[in-house]
Amino acid sequence: MDETKPSRNYLLIGLQVALALAACGYLAFALFDLARRPTGDVCESVEVRIMDSARAGFITREEVENILAKKSINLVGAPMANINSEAVRNTLLKNPFISEATCYKTPDRRFNILVSQRLPVMRVMAADGDDYYLDAKGKAMEPTGYSADLIVATGHITRPFAKDTLLRLGLFLRDNNFWNDQVVQADVRADGSVDLVTRVGNAIVHLGTLTELDTKFRNLRALYDKVLPTVGWNKYAVINVEHTSQIICKRNKKS
Repeated sequence: MDETKPSRNYLLIGLQVALALAACGYLAFALFDLARRPTGDVCESVEVRIMDSARAGFITREEVENILAKKSINLVGAPMANINSEAVRNTLLKNPFISEATCYKTPDRRFNILVSQRLPVMRVMAADGDDYYLDAKGKAMEPTGYSADLIVATGHITRPFAKDTLLRLGLFLRDNNFWNDQVVQADVRADGSVDLVTRVGNAIVHLGTLTELDTKFRNLRALYDKVLPTVGWNKYAVINVEHTSQIICKRNKKS
């Protein structure tokens, strides 16, 4: 007769009893925890994330909070079940500087907001008084109290010209850190050609039409790197890079 069999049975029974007691203990704790919670969870925090926040934009966490506050949408402290994620999203999308918004709840009683901005690439201040920002898709964005450190385009600019032509320059500068920091103004002449004002030096850079920008700015960079440091940054009054095969410089009368 196997004397170890009864002891194994006792061990198995003891294990089952321990598991049952543990389960009962957990159930009792869960019921106690549930009983001391308020009826329905409330929102404890709001997490706001802004996409492309490193680029010049208008939307910040504070601005998102202001948009919701103006519509009397108070999330923290509100019952999670009563928060309408779609209503919050639709409110945010009414702002002209927000292109997309994702809103959702998480089990830790947090409400999450993920915002994608409409990013401007330049400020347009046309000769006829038209004043707006131009976004990366060529759409106008009214200033309405916002400001951003971007190139300013002035002169003979219509909205179709800005969208179809001037946008090329804005996108080029946005994607080129050196020239984005260097160019501060683009003035459009009546014939559609463009002059640039830069941070360093007094010379006006005549860019001509907004074609072959890669080549024109590459030629200008060569002049910046190899010539101007030697002859002086104020040596020329006009630097003409309109023709991609040559650079024509007009001397400053005072030099």
